[in-house]
Amino acid sequence: MKKLIALFAVSSMASTAAVASVALSGSASVSYDDNGSSPSATSYDADMTIVGTAGGTTLTASYDMEGANLATTGVDLSTTVGPVTIAADMFNEVTLATTSSGGGQSNEGSAADDTGVTVSVDVPIGDATVALDNSGNVILSGTWSGVTLSHTVGDTTSTTASVALAGIDMNVTNKAGSTTWDLATTVSGIDLTLTSAQSVTAAFGLAGNTMTVSTFASAASAAASAGNVTGVHTNGYGTYSSASAASYSTVAVTRDLTSGASLTATYSTKDDSLTLKAAVTF
Repeated sequence: MKKLIALFAVSSMASTAAVASVALSGSASVSYDDNGSSPSATSYDADMTIVGTAGGTTLTASYDMEGANLATTGVDLSTTVGPVTIAADMFNEVTLATTSSGGGQSNEGSAADDTGVTVSVDVPIGDATVALDNSGNVILSGTWSGVTLSHTVGDTTSTTASVALAGIDMNVTNKAGSTTWDLATTVSGIDLTLTSAQSVTAAFGLAGNTMTVSTFASAASAAASAGNVTGVHTNGYGTYSSASAASYSTVAVTRDLTSGASLTATYSTKDDSLTLKAAVTF
């Protein structure tokens, strides 16, 4: 009996140690949209993220849970050995990102395999970091005098800069000769954001009870561009098409509930719709 108790104690300690290196987080929400004059609809979303850590190595895996089965949305592995950091994206995801380029949805993303490995080395050049990915791109990044810069030289040369100056947070990105920017500041308790696409967002209110007003400029349609799997095509990996849309505005009111969830009511002039969304994060 004593041996059995001792074995159980050892097993318990081993299990606890293993669980201690794993962090679980997630979110869930349900939304009801009256869709204006169109039929109403209800949608659901549930996500989970698992982070496992062992020494200087971290594995992060994320999943969608609202379907019949878990659907992987990302798997990333990162390890650090001295001044060298190796990061591996092990899940192939074709990104279809909606940008704030106006009333239209500027859907732009990779049309190829986006898995890969990036090796970064901290070198004694101020606070700079030099990285090389498996596509042959060289990334130089660092922070100097409060300005964070990142410059990628490869298939598509891009430069990003971020700085906080006199209460204003500024981000500027130049990619293949096209420049975009956004400014964020707080005036009389109102958080304001302005982008180069002429979109404006204002958020105000007390903690747990906020209102956000957003205005999006109109956007012209854009055709899809063809690329290739290596990204060395003139159009890189390629981009998706985007539809034109008129300008519109949204008003969202969010209230934190005592149950730990939040309730958000959003009105959009785009289709004269009202959406109610209940969400919780754990």
